[in-house]
Amino acid sequence: MKKATKIQDDPDMLAEYDFSKGVRGKYVERLAAGSNIVVLSPDVAEVFPDSESVNEALRLLIKIAARRTRKTAV
Repeated sequence: MKKATKIQDDPDMLAEYDFSKGVRGKYVERLAAGSNIVVLSPDVAEVFPDSESVNEALRLLIKIAARRTRKTAV
């Protein structure tokens, strides 16, 4: 985990910045509601170069599973 730095140690932070009335995590619920992050295991991530390829594979798996379920139900 990254160690917190003091404002004086960060060249991008000016002394004029005042976070004394800041609220930690104010927008975290909104962010979580708008995103769906999935972490792949390294061996799986090697096979799928991007999120679209993962989505395509999962959609195909859903179709196959649906066909298989219909055949066994009949």
